[in-house]
Amino acid sequence: MNQTEPRSGWSRAIKDWLTSIITVFIVTFALYTWLGAPYVVYGESMQSTLQNNEKVVVNKAVYRLHEPQRGEIIVFHANQKEDYIKRVIGIAGDRVEMRNDQLFINGKPVEEPYLDEQKKKAHAEGKKVTEDFPPVTVEAGYIFVMGDNRQNSKDSRMIGPVSITEVVGRADFVYWPLSNVRSP
Repeated sequence: MNQTEPRSGWSRAIKDWLTSIITVFIVTFALYTWLGAPYVVYGESMQSTLQNNEKVVVNKAVYRLHEPQRGEIIVFHANQKEDYIKRVIGIAGDRVEMRNDQLFINGKPVEEPYLDEQKKKAHAEGKKVTEDFPPVTVEAGYIFVMGDNRQNSKDSRMIGPVSITEVVGRADFVYWPLSNVRSP
């Protein structure tokens, strides 16, 4: 009869702890890589929807199922060092234009309720929220994005349409500060 020595309590406990730690690390890495990730909003380009230093969860999996849709707030790689957070305004095939502070997509006026307060204030002062720009047709594989703080946003008006391949994911909810948890 082949007998093995019983394991000491300490070696069994250490093995169990190491297994648990490695499992947690692998699961966390997988979730972060493929499903979602935290993102800190830097700057004022998305005010008043998102504030500087708010923290959001970015859903990385959603665009494996479908491409970004108009109105969604996304994070994308602006360059090798920076990610930007902006709102999708136009999708492939859209003709995007701004005239007299009114957004037009494919020749039709589009409501932007997230700008209502800004427009009210600007118009009372005889100003525009968004400067006019000529029609831009969004090519296949690209999206047109703008920040909600139109006077303080580096977006598709300056950098051009964004390739779908540069999109990290959709900002699904704000989790910090805790007093302001919400869906953007």
